[in-house]
Amino acid sequence: MNAAVPMAEIWRGPFLESVHLGHAVICGADGEIVQAWGDPTVVVMPRSSSKMLQALPLIESGAADAHGLTTEQLALSCASHQGAAIHTDRVNAWLGNLGLSDSDFRCGPQEPSDRPTMEALIRAGEKPCQVHNNCSGKHAGFLTLTRHLKAGPDYVTPDHAVQKACLEAFESVTGESSPGFGIDGCSAPNFATTLHGMARAMAFFAAAEEGSGVRASAAARLAKAMRLHPELVAGEGRACTELMRAMGGKVAEELIFGKENVTSGASSDIQQVSRIARAMVTQFGFSEELGNIDYANEQQSYLGNTQGGVNASPETQEKIDAEVRRIVDEGYQTAKKILTDHADELENLAQRLQWVGLRHSG
Repeated sequence: MNAAVPMAEIWRGPFLESVHLGHAVICGADGEIVQAWGDPTVVVMPRSSSKMLQALPLIESGAADAHGLTTEQLALSCASHQGAAIHTDRVNAWLGNLGLSDSDFRCGPQEPSDRPTMEALIRAGEKPCQVHNNCSGKHAGFLTLTRHLKAGPDYVTPDHAVQKACLEAFESVTGESSPGFGIDGCSAPNFATTLHGMARAMAFFAAAEEGSGVRASAAARLAKAMRLHPELVAGEGRACTELMRAMGGKVAEELIFGKENVTSGASSDIQQVSRIARAMVTQFGFSEELGNIDYANEQQSYLGNTQGGVNASPETQEKIDAEVRRIVDEGYQTAKKILTDHADELENLAQRLQWVGLRHSG
């Protein structure tokens, strides 16, 4: 077993205050390791990273289609949401469609991390419900599968039909037999696997395409739903949500009017996405090239000067710019794929908005 390696350093002024060790693995679509740090065979509890895997039986069993689940509900089934109204309203409606209520959940209540929602509960003298639990979307998926399988109500017990289906899917996409499980914060079993196994599962989802087999098609549908509704998977203020949203306007203009006819209105999109991408690189450690170092007060780039601090070297500035461009380009391609896949709906919406505008101007 290889020892854990330094993954992040915390500096206080000129002093190295702490070093955080860990393991990491990147897999290709074939499941083979592309690069690894530390020990790829270390056994981990994937926690919420498993939610996509746990949602596979919801589609594979036919439950999702039998109950007419929307892409919003599929996204919520993979979510670690903030318990905001945008999440809880949809989960409650989902429960209502099943003829169920909050008491049918087994995830337990949790204070919402969405501050306005939490403050509203305090003002009203109300306690958080199970629907506020960040896993309530996943549990609504469990309840849907339970109904489809005609199984008992205690769907979080390890020997329940739902959890057996989750384990089978988990072991299939990780390519490994799970050595056991722990009980997660939402009361459901969380199956263990090696870090390589989890990386293999993530690579499977990344490469999955609809029409290429039952499991791959299910994975592709879940991934597509999350791309369509990033605000439901996470919530307001999350970098991934804002980044995917920010590129939507510019891409939509390109698809409708052509690249040569993009208006200046897209400039705010570009400014926003650039700001977010820069923060991801210089503050939040989203760049393997630059590592987990806070450059926020030490760099200048084509995105604009920062105030104060010591400038980074020209070489580091070039790396920062390259990484920001990479993240922006990836967000652009994701937004383009979503809008291209839904080109008909985009065209209908554009025509409808144009008609409404003409009606009001007349």
